[in-house]
Amino acid sequence: MKSIMSGMLCIGMTLACVGIQAEPVQSQWKGKKVAFLGDSITDKNHIGTTKNYWNYLPEFLGIESLVYGINGEQMSGILAQAKRLKAEHPDDVDAIFVFAGTNDFNGGIPLGSWWTLGKEEVNSHGRIMTKERRKLNKHMGTFCGRITAVMEYLRQEFPLQQIVLMTPIHRGFATFGGDNIQPEESFPNDIGIYLESYVEMLRQAADIWAVNLIDLYRVSGLHPLTSSHGGFFNNRETDLLHPNAQGHYRIARAMMYQMLAMPADFK
Repeated sequence: MKSIMSGMLCIGMTLACVGIQAEPVQSQWKGKKVAFLGDSITDKNHIGTTKNYWNYLPEFLGIESLVYGINGEQMSGILAQAKRLKAEHPDDVDAIFVFAGTNDFNGGIPLGSWWTLGKEEVNSHGRIMTKERRKLNKHMGTFCGRITAVMEYLRQEFPLQQIVLMTPIHRGFATFGGDNIQPEESFPNDIGIYLESYVEMLRQAADIWAVNLIDLYRVSGLHPLTSSHGGFFNNRETDLLHPNAQGHYRIARAMMYQMLAMPADFK
């Protein structure tokens, strides 16, 4: 029975990839409202693709996608998206996915650090003493500070929702006219930092804020630096940054299996 169901699932997702409606998997996600905050890969305008990962997930899992992504958005802009979500869906959203960071890398935003250190009095084991205390950095000029601002807001305003961080996928070469030419990820950004350092900060953020992480940098299977993967992106010559519909299908499939292992909400 298990092998039959696995085969049916595989067939269903293959059909979805070629444009045929698949029967959603019966799971904890069916009927849930799921918000997606992010950048061009999440934008409703389908940047570089005819179909996004959030189009596939309703077919795979039966969710309702609430899409807030904006082309070119850095992590600093995710806070405004979260506030818009709160205004439009204050109580009825079930899960929130944050998919950003690649534009912070491209924009040369400093990583910063998670903590600022100071000294405070505290009662420790019945004695008042002065101890070092760390507090999260909220400096919006750094990547860590931006993540902190976003996660602090989401944690405070959506205590019953499942919150999931997602890492950027790998980056290939892209040129969009004028001076908007973006080297592939074997080059560092303009302040000398490689993409994986931004990815690592998001991994650490999931630990700090006790949220699930879908590490698409690892599990999406998309590697634009490999020539045979050009077919998963918008254009082999000019845009190996934005996945096409096949690439988004792979993202959605990777997400689906991760999502099946986590609660859809905490209501």
